[in-house]
Amino acid sequence: MTGWNNWSGSVAASPRLIARPRTAAELAALVGQAGKVRVVGAGHSFMPLCETGDLLLNLSDYEGAVEIAADRKTVWAPAGWSLKKLTAALWAEGLSLINQGDINPQSLAGAVSTGTHGTGAELGSLSTQACGFRLMTADGRIVECGPDLNPELYQAQRLSLGLLGVAVEIRINVIPAYHLEERVERRPLAEVAERLDELAAATRHMEFFVFPYSDEVIFKTLHPVEAREPGRPAREVGEDSEATFKTICDICAAAPFLTPSLQRLMMRMMGKPSRRAGPAYEIFPSERNIRFEEMEYELPRAAGLPTLKAAMAHIRKRRLPVTFPFEFRLAAGDDIWMSPFNAGPGASISFHQYARMPWRPLFTEMEAVLRDGAGRPHWAKRHTLTTVDVHRLYPRAGDFVSACKTWDPTGKFANTHLTQLFGL
Repeated sequence: MTGWNNWSGSVAASPRLIARPRTAAELAALVGQAGKVRVVGAGHSFMPLCETGDLLLNLSDYEGAVEIAADRKTVWAPAGWSLKKLTAALWAEGLSLINQGDINPQSLAGAVSTGTHGTGAELGSLSTQACGFRLMTADGRIVECGPDLNPELYQAQRLSLGLLGVAVEIRINVIPAYHLEERVERRPLAEVAERLDELAAATRHMEFFVFPYSDEVIFKTLHPVEAREPGRPAREVGEDSEATFKTICDICAAAPFLTPSLQRLMMRMMGKPSRRAGPAYEIFPSERNIRFEEMEYELPRAAGLPTLKAAMAHIRKRRLPVTFPFEFRLAAGDDIWMSPFNAGPGASISFHQYARMPWRPLFTEMEAVLRDGAGRPHWAKRHTLTTVDVHRLYPRAGDFVSACKTWDPTGKFANTHLTQLFGL
């Protein structure tokens, strides 16, 4: 057996085999010989989605290339490619993703199958950008699905957690390549809360970060701009504070009682507003090198700010040593069966803790607050949903489970966590 860990180090597995097939024939042979199969990308899931004692697949070396439709509105892309590799390849063809998050090592399939999203009041998750799939099913066949081809499989596969088969290619919507300008500045939380709708409408992308013990936020916007120097992004970036933040996290780990004062100090140290501009695929992602554990809940838009304020008040009242800021984003609603945003426009609250500090008790307390706001968790980030919760929160959960049983009757693609979660 070979050991495997996720990015944060909190999920470990001992697969019988970790394989990197290059062809459909190799993949079919591996799937056919295995009792259980899971697929892994960059390991950015904080839940045990990839955990298995049998076959763990990595499709980053799988054959394939971007196939552009004649109208240039969609492309077929290798599902195992990282978002970093995919967006660079699209840019070379004069195309861009409609939206993406600020992390790009994840595989396309991993991001789509977990409902990963960026920010933008009128923009959906990456799952909403997928309009077709080619996947290898439990019997070793490559099956294609779309809105008019195997529609039930397609609807379930749009956010599938890998339960229906191994996605080898995904058809995604794209738009002409565009440039973005990023602006980052410090603003009072009260001002941002009062003007949230106005600020969200003013830019294509808006989000903010707020430390639990601070009354100011790190306010970030992204907006399309004309290319200044085609092919060469212009940048004016403020001083990188990651090293400082890492030092503060280490101090808080050693002396948790210093957390509130250090957070306020760090916000006072934040320099002048910064900006950078360039190709969208280069501006969307940020470096994330400090390891953390994460919980994220998606809430009805109107419940977002009240729930954030309740979460901050809970931390302050209990003087909990939370080192990372909350991240607050907006996303459009969708119609995907297992999407946390299928109830309408959403607000996303991400809660992090430094990986070197205790996080389980904190997450237990915080999840109760986030659930009070009628939130539903991001599937790849820490949560404690039960089968009863899933079927209560998702009206189409029964249809999803039926599709799983139809296309994978023996549960080859399910692991212990997913079997318990969906009652397979």
